Amino acid sequence: MLQKLKNPKVSVVILNYNGRHYLEMFMPHLLKSTYSNLEIVIADNASTDDSIIFLKTNYPTVIVKKNSCNQGFAGGYNWALQGLEADYFILLNSDVEVTKQWIEPLIELMESNLKIAACQSKILSQSNKILFEYAGAAGGWIDYLGYPFSKGRIFDTCEKDNQQYNQSEPIFWASGAVLCIRSNLYFELGGFDDYFFAHQEEIDLCWRLQLKGYLIYSCPQSVVYHVGAGTLKMGQQKLFLNYRNNLLMLYKNLIISEKIWKLPIRIILDYISGVRGIRHGDFNNFLAVCKAHYSFLKAIQNKKVTISKNRQPLLKLNGVYKKMIIIEYFIRKKNYFSELFKA
Repeated sequence: MLQKLKNPKVSVVILNYNGRHYLEMFMPHLLKSTYSNLEIVIADNASTDDSIIFLKTNYPTVIVKKNSCNQGFAGGYNWALQGLEADYFILLNSDVEVTKQWIEPLIELMESNLKIAACQSKILSQSNKILFEYAGAAGGWIDYLGYPFSKGRIFDTCEKDNQQYNQSEPIFWASGAVLCIRSNLYFELGGFDDYFFAHQEEIDLCWRLQLKGYLIYSCPQSVVYHVGAGTLKMGQQKLFLNYRNNLLMLYKNLIISEKIWKLPIRIILDYISGVRGIRHGDFNNFLAVCKAHYSFLKAIQNKKVTISKNRQPLLKLNGVYKKMIIIEYFIRKKNYFSELFKA
C-alpha cells in the first residue's frame, strides 16, 4: 500500500551508450542538483567508447553499472534498475541539461497525490531554450487512433514556450527523456516491455499504469533542456521501431472491439505515409513500414507480447484526444495543442 514519505530517496538513472560527449557536457549540471536524498547512477549499455574511464576518473562518487550487451532503452533500464533501493526512479537521458531545483517539484507533486504513478518535467530544447523539445514537450497525449503527440509539440511543430502549459495536470504518457516514477509500481508492472527495444516503451508503460488505476502527470515547475535525437539518429531503424512499437502497443492495450477496426486503419495509414515518402524521394520510410508490419505480425504469431490486464475503452483514460490528430494537423492546419480544443 502506498503511503506518503518524508524526504524519499531518489535514484537518477542515466542509461549511457557511447555518450562520453554528453556526460562531459551535462554531468556538471546534474551534480548541482539541490535535492538532498539523491543518488546518481550511470548504467552503461555496453559502450565501446571511454565513458566508464571518464566517469571513474572525474566522478568517483557516481555509481556506475556496466552491462555486458546493449539491451536498448527498454531492456537496458529494466537491467539498470534491478537492485537499486530508492523510493523514486528518475530516468534521465544522457543528452539532457537539468536545472538546480529540477527534482524537488517532481517529488512534491508525486507526494501530493498517491494516485500519481509517474510524471515528467517540462522539456525544452537545449539548443533553443524558448522552444519545446520534440521528445515530450509539456506532456504526452494520444489520439483515439493511437498517434502520440505532446502539449507543445504536434508532429514536427514545436511551439514556443510562453508559459501556456504551466498547469500541472493529468496526461496520457510521460516522456522517457525525464521520467519520474514510483519504484514499486515500476517493478509491479514489470517495467518496460523488453521487446520494444527503444521508442514508445514509456507510452506503453504509462498506458498500463492508467489501466491499473493510476494517474500520469505533467510537472512544468520542473524544467530541463533536451538535445533531442542525441542517442539514435533519424533513419530507417528509428522509423521501423516507431511504426512497429506503436502497433504492438495498440495490440497489447486496446479492448478487442477497438482493436479489430483501429489496427487495420493504422496499418493502412502507415502504408499511405510510406507511399507519400516515396513520392518525396524518401524510400527509408516505405521500407521501414514494410519491415515494421512484418515484425509486428511475427511478434503476434510468436506471442512475443503480453496482453494487458484491466483493459478499458481508450477514451476513458486521461490525455486522449477524441479526434484524428492527422486530420486536425495536416488538413485543418491546427499546429498548436491549444488549437485542438477550439471550435
